[in-house]
Amino acid sequence: MDRVSLDDAPSAEAADGVSLSLLAGGEKMNVQHFRIEPGAAVPVHDHPHEQVGYIVAGELTFLVGDDGEELVVGPGDAYSLAGGELHGAENRGDETVVGIDVFSPPRDNPPWLD
Repeated sequence: MDRVSLDDAPSAEAADGVSLSLLAGGEKMNVQHFRIEPGAAVPVHDHPHEQVGYIVAGELTFLVGDDGEELVVGPGDAYSLAGGELHGAENRGDETVVGIDVFSPPRDNPPWLD
């Protein structure tokens, strides 16, 4: 068994006000912790990994697909994105968004770690 503490996890500011930390991972998936400050955004992007997540605090507006459909998720909400699905996210609220994402296959070396 591997144990990774958030305090010891590799992390980076992927965009202004967006902090990502790569936590535990295995052969088929890995876990990432995120914090998105009020007014900050994750640029629209895609990746081949399936992504599921859970919001612990705050409210996040996802922009999904070519048409930028908006979907708001908040504390206690889970979400899923297919591999290759275009998406971004914005914190339009006054509270920091905190959550967890799981990627499959593992996103071992995301570009934000470089």
